[in-house]
Amino acid sequence: MMVKVTIEEAKTSKDLIIEQRADPWVYKHTDGYYYFTASVHEYDRIEVRRSKTIQGIAEAETAVAWRKHETGPMSALIWAPEIHYINGSWYIYYAAAPSQEIIDGLFQHRMFVIENKSANPLEGTWEEKSQINTDWESFALDATSFEHCGQQYLVWAQKDPNIRGNSNLYIAPLENPWTIKGPQVMIAKPEYDWETIGFWVNEGPAVLRRNGRIFISYSGSATDENYCMGLLTADETSDVMDPNSWSKSEAPIFKTNYETGQYGPGHNSFTVSEDGSKDILVYHVRNYTEIVGDPLYDSNRHTCAKEITWNSAGTPNFGVPR
Repeated sequence: MMVKVTIEEAKTSKDLIIEQRADPWVYKHTDGYYYFTASVHEYDRIEVRRSKTIQGIAEAETAVAWRKHETGPMSALIWAPEIHYINGSWYIYYAAAPSQEIIDGLFQHRMFVIENKSANPLEGTWEEKSQINTDWESFALDATSFEHCGQQYLVWAQKDPNIRGNSNLYIAPLENPWTIKGPQVMIAKPEYDWETIGFWVNEGPAVLRRNGRIFISYSGSATDENYCMGLLTADETSDVMDPNSWSKSEAPIFKTNYETGQYGPGHNSFTVSEDGSKDILVYHVRNYTEIVGDPLYDSNRHTCAKEITWNSAGTPNFGVPR
């Protein structure tokens, strides 16, 4: 069912946390605070907020961690920051481009890292570390990190010049939070119809570990109502660097719901409830379909959060965007 909905007809999400924040990342730290960052619609800076509750993020104190440069590789289209706490320091992964120019159908983003050694990342100084160098100097974004069996890993989206499409998903071990020590291997590429509408995209990976498995959610297709989420799954005893360890959902596991009026959900993160008893899906969604121009420049992608339930087989059930 395809229904075109205007902004005047839009429904407010029941799961709404904060308006006009795309690619949301929420991390609950040991200090009891939720730390939040996301793409701001001006694409010119990285903000960090903290709150004792998820709902409190909207009104929480906000600090600008970093602003784009006037010129150079970090001067345009600052996308999808993620905040991580690794080995006693705070890190933000983000993507930036030298301009808004599209070359051969792609923006020119690369991945970068900033570091803050303060206990509270809303204070202290954020230091630029470096670009994350990979096997190719090509379109790359959406870096995320997780620890497994004492090794820190990076998962990200990148264009392989020899593979059709915009981006595939890769994994590599890290020497430090901003340096891959190799090798990098591909664990997913766009292949199903629902991943290739508008653009051939696998992006926005996020890691969830439960029930003896490692799950990586990701997003596919263009960033309009066709945007949706898929899921990779590996046994936690398997070799995460072996592509054969990862199985891929054949159908989207979170997608547009016309009944609730929520469209194009995706680019998510995972956190837990205040008491730690529930897993929470944090995602962005639109509430209308009539978008004028490039969807990337429509500011109304809103941050939402909802509880994840668990199927009897031990797999996550994300339900529908509400």
